[in-house]
Amino acid sequence: MNMTDIFSLKGKIAWITGGSYGIGFAISQAYHEAGATVVYNCRSALDASQKAYKAAGIPAHGYVCDVTDENAVNETLANIEKEVGAVDILVNNAGIIKRIPMVEMSAADFRQVIDIDLTGAFIVSKAVIPGMLKKGAGKIINICSMMSELGRETISAYTAAKGGLKMLTKNIASEYGEFNIQCNGIGPGYIETPQNAVLRERQADGSRHPFDNFIVAKTPAARWGITDDLKGPAVFLASRASDFVNGHILYVDGGILAYIGKQPK
Repeated sequence: MNMTDIFSLKGKIAWITGGSYGIGFAISQAYHEAGATVVYNCRSALDASQKAYKAAGIPAHGYVCDVTDENAVNETLANIEKEVGAVDILVNNAGIIKRIPMVEMSAADFRQVIDIDLTGAFIVSKAVIPGMLKKGAGKIINICSMMSELGRETISAYTAAKGGLKMLTKNIASEYGEFNIQCNGIGPGYIETPQNAVLRERQADGSRHPFDNFIVAKTPAARWGITDDLKGPAVFLASRASDFVNGHILYVDGGILAYIGKQPK
């Protein structure tokens, strides 16, 4: 088997949750280019996302589905299996972040982040695993974030959820590895997306935003990541190239987790 075949996703059906934009959309592009049939879901605005996929030349199958609603997930999976086929690859990408100091954060806000970022991944994984068991193979990729390893002010719920998702990844690998199901995670660092564009805007005097300066200084690569940086890792973890990789979190962070930072002058 040559390298092209090992990394090919031809004939595979990949479901990307939260795939309407940003990281999810980039992974969908990569999977399409690698030969997979792309399925994605979003909570709303399906027509707009379908237009974006069409403009990118990706014949994706889109569904409206709330990953925190187990009945809705099961119904969506049944429709996918009926209209497209059994899922070979699942990417649990759906997630939110709320930047609120912990003592000011309501329990309801905390639970919402946990519900979408962690419980949603559990629900969707639980739904697809039986089909993977029947096939005797499957790939589950959880978008964990490097904040599953680090803490920072105002994101207590997000770090708790992503830390939990890291351990869910390891447990799925432990529980279903013997059935040729690999569950791994991708831990993105700071990736340029529309959601954080305001943090990268030049100030009135032409200087960088303080947070932009902070991230660039903390990153050995001296830049923010872009969504294209995640495409290769996502294809690797979905392909036969990673058949003996299980329970691993692949951090795509430009080196932040390896770096203590520059000494103050």
